[in-house]
Amino acid sequence: MAVALTGDVMLGRLVDETLERVDPAYVWGGMLPHLRSAGLVLVNLECALTARRERWHDQGRYKAFYFRSDPRHVASLREAGVALAVLANNHAMDFGLAGLRDTLSVLDEAAIAHAGAGDDLAAARGPARLRAADVRVAVVAFGDHPPEWAAGPATPGIAYLPIETSSLPAVGEAVGAARAEADLVIVSFHWGPNMLARPSAEFRRFARAVVDAGADVFWGHSAHVVQGVEVRDGRVILYDTGDFVDDYAVDDDLRNDLSALFLLRIVGGRIRRLDLIPVRIDRMRVDPATGADRELFTRTFVSACAELGTTVAVGPEHLSIRCA
Repeated sequence: MAVALTGDVMLGRLVDETLERVDPAYVWGGMLPHLRSAGLVLVNLECALTARRERWHDQGRYKAFYFRSDPRHVASLREAGVALAVLANNHAMDFGLAGLRDTLSVLDEAAIAHAGAGDDLAAARGPARLRAADVRVAVVAFGDHPPEWAAGPATPGIAYLPIETSSLPAVGEAVGAARAEADLVIVSFHWGPNMLARPSAEFRRFARAVVDAGADVFWGHSAHVVQGVEVRDGRVILYDTGDFVDDYAVDDDLRNDLSALFLLRIVGGRIRRLDLIPVRIDRMRVDPATGADRELFTRTFVSACAELGTTVAVGPEHLSIRCA
């Protein structure tokens, strides 16, 4: 059984406009068969699903970017078989609390689970529970920005946590609650600045502490660039899974248009292998990377993993990392 993870899925701006005139499956391009064949598909949803236009601001201070997609475009998520959307990120509340509530409602109506945001702190930090074949999966999600959107004991928002040692007990508590009823526990973190090719030493220490606390997978995203993978006692750290669907400008050096679909191969309730299918994002859709694009992604990823002590086997379709 495979659990598929992606980086950021941003259905706003030009993607939203494109979805007004194409089939909902368009954005998934040639990756659609791979997504539909996975036991579960989990994405970081980097936009609000709302028709509202009033943007969030703090005492007249506005953000640089606001991402929203028409609620009808949840059909695209359903076309790919998305089972869960992470909402603990810096765009879930771009259109305020009302926009967040719209997003939660749209996902609920589409039978897509969500983690990382809710009507109060307990809901935002609580695990989303999923099942595929005979494997019970729990996902908890956090984001390290913006602090203004933090859910409170009786107020809605995202599961905000800064990347510091003092945050680890809260993560450990969430992992413990998830572990009580799951075979596989995934901790998602939308963390750090954009356009970084390597995780900092501080972030490496934090991610290792999270898996040491009992998480099977640390699933990072926010940098818009795929970073290296580390395997620690059979547990997997994905420092950053990059992007998957967007309309973003492409950095000529970092090539943020090159990313991957991450496939956790589960056997007997354990992660046996991590497979990656390299992809390229272009014209508001994602397709398997080919030729020089695939070679560039492979070379860059293999090097980043080697720095973390991880060996990558390069095959004709997948890049593979042995986990157990």
